[in-house]
Amino acid sequence: MQHKKLVTFLAAGAALMIVPFVAQYFGNAWVRIIDIALLYVLLALGLNIVVGYAGLLDLGYVAFYAVGAYMFALLASPHLIETFGWIKAAFPNGLHSPIWLVIPLGAALAGTFGVLLGAPTLKLRGDYLAIVTLGFGEIIRVFLNNLDAPVNVTNGPKGITGIDSIKIFGLDLGDPWHLGPVTVHSVSLYYYLFLALVIGSVVICYRLERSRIGRAWMAVREDEVAAKAMGINTRNMKLLAFGMGATFGGISGVMFASFQGFVSPESFSLQESIMIVAMVVLGGIGHIPGVILGALLLAALPEVLRYVASPLQDMTGGRLDAAILRQLLIALAMIGIMLARPRGLWPSPEHGRAAPMLTTDRSPKSGSAA
Repeated sequence: MQHKKLVTFLAAGAALMIVPFVAQYFGNAWVRIIDIALLYVLLALGLNIVVGYAGLLDLGYVAFYAVGAYMFALLASPHLIETFGWIKAAFPNGLHSPIWLVIPLGAALAGTFGVLLGAPTLKLRGDYLAIVTLGFGEIIRVFLNNLDAPVNVTNGPKGITGIDSIKIFGLDLGDPWHLGPVTVHSVSLYYYLFLALVIGSVVICYRLERSRIGRAWMAVREDEVAAKAMGINTRNMKLLAFGMGATFGGISGVMFASFQGFVSPESFSLQESIMIVAMVVLGGIGHIPGVILGALLLAALPEVLRYVASPLQDMTGGRLDAAILRQLLIALAMIGIMLARPRGLWPSPEHGRAAPMLTTDRSPKSGSAA
């Protein structure tokens, strides 16, 4: 049994290692789509802690994504030294923060914002909690959009450009890597970084799910009053869920800013938050393999349907907008999937049901005493 598991893991690892080379054969655009899909997997895993484990409906999760992205953009671009003279005097060569600093800092900053969001919402549940978190996400986006006056901090709707690519042990992920006759492009190098972060996040989520904290979250999700009666500090558990989930969003934001080289408030709209929630619900709330499947599917679906929407637009003589038609097709696909699989594509096993009883014939044999 252990041998089969080892062979399966090795085969899966080998397949994941060659994915960018296979996709690169069809063009770097496909590798880029896979990279963005991995970022969405990271976001969905973080939101699954809040929604899936603790049962807290968070519609403003994209705010933590934005916090991490703008933190890296400010620490790894010429924007601050062009705006503030004292920063230019202290760092004449510009701010070029290393990955070992920005990843923990992005996680810590986003986690702090997660706790700040969770603190005033501890007594809210269901729809009320969803509305408050939705408002929080929009407040962050509006602040980013307007913090260009009187002091230009975020550059407003114009966004921040010239963001550094990530460098690891002297290897710049923004430049292609020549390994003999093989050229590994920048999008492929980012793929391996994102894949490593996703694998690490999956391990953390599995450990959390099986820990005392994870079981406390699930108790709060199932019945908060009963959990409190059993001695669980529901206040701390909720704050921990918000903070832990937000750290994933912050790290994803750092990776997004470095990968894109540009950030603007439009990248962190309400639609992004709803899409991330849809990934968790579509895949299977609280089930890590289902969440990963839902994230990969919804991240790739818009790009795949691009090839369906264009011919349909041509058939109507251009009267239908391709982008709107693609959104309609995505919505129809999601409705169809949820009708066929109400609990998600890969739901978590149901707990609490009694195992089926094995029926055996215990009637006395013929001729025996009654």
